Amino acid sequence: MHKTNVNALLDKMAQDIANRHLNKPLLIGIHTGGVWLANELHERLELQDPVNTIDITFYRDDYQKVGLQPNVKGSHLPSDMHHRDVILVDDVLYTGRTIRAAMNEIFDYARPDSITLVVLVDRGGRELPIQADVVGEKIELSANQHIKLKGPDELTLQITTAET
Repeated sequence: MHKTNVNALLDKMAQDIANRHLNKPLLIGIHTGGVWLANELHERLELQDPVNTIDITFYRDDYQKVGLQPNVKGSHLPSDMHHRDVILVDDVLYTGRTIRAAMNEIFDYARPDSITLVVLVDRGGRELPIQADVVGEKIELSANQHIKLKGPDELTLQITTAET
């Protein structure tokens, strides 16, 4: 079990976001862990607009590898994201493919002024040229290690090692 204090990271991340002075910020959490984090950040930032959610299942580029996930949550995005600064929140940034899929879906709805990528953990291992603007913590993991955010009541990080 990783002993990171998720609440302390969220406090730091909220301060980093606040320092960006975004125009009409709109929080969007990627299911599932990103939504949990977005809810926590929403409370800390005291934003007026509700948290929006995005499920990238239908935008994934790796159906052949992982198959269609049966637990599609659906996306709940506002009808007008034009001239807004989107804060896109996810739990773990790894290959960049989830973020690419989320941005594709966002741009199918509208063209925001900007997207600020906020992640709790950057674990390295990028396959696409995507980087986070706000990072709670960088954690170096080996290829056979995985990190998962557990929640939503008490948010904790769990690192596991796959059997070889």
